[in-house]
Amino acid sequence: MTGPIYIGGATRSGKTLMRWLLASHPRIAVSRRADMWPRFYARYGDLAQPGNFDQCLAALLARSQVAALVTDPQRIRTDFARGSPTYGRLFALIQDQFAARCGKSRWGDQSGLIERFTEPVIGAYRDARILHVIRDPRDRHEAVAARADPLRPGAAGRSAASWLRSARFARRNAARWPDNYRVVRYETLVSRPEQTMREVCAFLAEDFEPEMLRVEATRRYDHEPTSDGGSPVSTAYVGRFRGRISPTDLAFIQSVARRPMDDFGYAREPVLRGLRERAGLALHWPGALADLEVERLRAVVNRPGVER
Repeated sequence: MTGPIYIGGATRSGKTLMRWLLASHPRIAVSRRADMWPRFYARYGDLAQPGNFDQCLAALLARSQVAALVTDPQRIRTDFARGSPTYGRLFALIQDQFAARCGKSRWGDQSGLIERFTEPVIGAYRDARILHVIRDPRDRHEAVAARADPLRPGAAGRSAASWLRSARFARRNAARWPDNYRVVRYETLVSRPEQTMREVCAFLAEDFEPEMLRVEATRRYDHEPTSDGGSPVSTAYVGRFRGRISPTDLAFIQSVARRPMDDFGYAREPVLRGLRERAGLALHWPGALADLEVERLRAVVNRPGVER
């Protein structure tokens, strides 16, 4: 199989780790945040019209993450003129150059929101494979909060909305396209990396390669060798939310995400036993709920090709 591989899921969910693992496979090159489908699909009209194609290609190459993939822009023009004038084919021609430069025969991409474009992606590439990484919403919120300085009021609402949207796409897409779509729990990936990546490789119709677990495609783990030559991938970030996010944020996330958390096997924690904590919850939730609804409304804004 030579179909493209896409890695999707909410931010701070483990997509980058999955990219590093896959890019360590000798046959697979994985680009980072090219975001061609979310940013460019269907935005320039019919690409059979030369003016539309020129505008689209110019916009693509103006994005640094895309330009970094291209070795010969003129060849893209020449090759595109020889086949069907579709967005999917244009995106593939760009990724083909990246894979060739890496000396690999199959390409993939880690793109935010790719799960919203599952239908046109599979329409463009029938043998595409999409890996959707999902993570405990409380750990994800802790990771998002750790990067915020300071953490804005209502952040739990935005965080919960993003996770709920991701969980909804994960369940729906996996049910609708079971041959093309696979959901991978971050916690399973880091606790059982070899078993998980063997299953991922089977889904991708690729042989499992041990060097994947050594994450040889990135230098991040150079200083973390393992004594047995195995994987440096760690469970250190599983359950980090405990004692790191406020009791009100914890209670809020577990309340609004109760059912999908159960569906994905995330057990809820006991919270809010004291009067002071309950008072804080009463003050905190209106802002968080407001931000939750704002994020939900943003998600249904109609954009070309977007699934809602």
